[in-house]
Amino acid sequence: MKGIQVAQYVKVSLVLCLSFISLTRSTSKGPKELKVTELADPKPGPDDYLIEVHAAATNFFDILQIQGKYQHQPRNLPLGVGRRVLGHRARHPGLQQNPPKFPVGSRVFGASQGAYASQVCAREAQLLAVPAGWSFADAAGLFVTAPTSYGALVLRAGVKAGDIVLVHAAAGGVGLAAVQVAKAFGATVIATAGSPRKLEVARAFGADHVVDYRDPTWPDQCIAWNGRILVVGFAAGSIEKVAMNKVLLKNISLVGIHWGQYAVHEKESVPVVWEGIGKLIAQGKFRGTTFTDNEYVGLERIPDALLALGGRETWGKVVVKVPQGTQSKL
Repeated sequence: MKGIQVAQYVKVSLVLCLSFISLTRSTSKGPKELKVTELADPKPGPDDYLIEVHAAATNFFDILQIQGKYQHQPRNLPLGVGRRVLGHRARHPGLQQNPPKFPVGSRVFGASQGAYASQVCAREAQLLAVPAGWSFADAAGLFVTAPTSYGALVLRAGVKAGDIVLVHAAAGGVGLAAVQVAKAFGATVIATAGSPRKLEVARAFGADHVVDYRDPTWPDQCIAWNGRILVVGFAAGSIEKVAMNKVLLKNISLVGIHWGQYAVHEKESVPVVWEGIGKLIAQGKFRGTTFTDNEYVGLERIPDALLALGGRETWGKVVVKVPQGTQSKL
């Protein structure tokens, strides 16, 4: 099969740009060092599905992984790159006495290390069925971004009709998911972003009001009495400092969410969240957030997609389509 694997970590130059990490193109090859090579076909274990990959979603942590800097860094090299995968279930070698959840040919999406390849193995718990009517590319924005935003707003903050929700970096994958979830629950949404195009995208996904956070007149105090602040991540690369006196004076609730750990510490909430997302999809209140201003087709375009993502040139979820067999790249 074909895939991308790193035998040694690459070097990526980083600059701080408007409080976000940005990849520089001039001083380092960075993701450009990634090459598509012929790899041995994956060998599924008795509990594995073999997935034929049709699309792979790019992530900021992929850029960290190829440098060896991710907080949950796989220990051994060579390392198969990529985690978010969408495709057909090709075959299932085991579990003869326990029929698998996904028959051969099922359209699935999920997570498995080494997703930047034509085939990958994944456990059943790592996979979900692609929603009816959704393309593989559309489903790419679901696996982490949708439950993170839904869990944050619904489980952690208890969003309800009449709330005013401010979504920072609203044109990203998590941001666009949050805009849609908040609107679906009856909230008024204010979205911030850093370019006219990204503000336009936020509006297109339902934001009632948009603000360019580069505007120096943007107020630094916007949280209301009894407000809830959700800590979802640190795209800037640095950990924010909180003035705890303001938390006290405005009766603010400050809560975080680590969606990846729900499967460890709060397993019963995982199906609840996915059921909620499924209902929003069925009601037409949640749609895919795939970046469409440019198209990335073929594993050879993975480096370009990662550079665009790291350079903040994109919105939503950047997905690389992976043609199979005789499928054309055009």
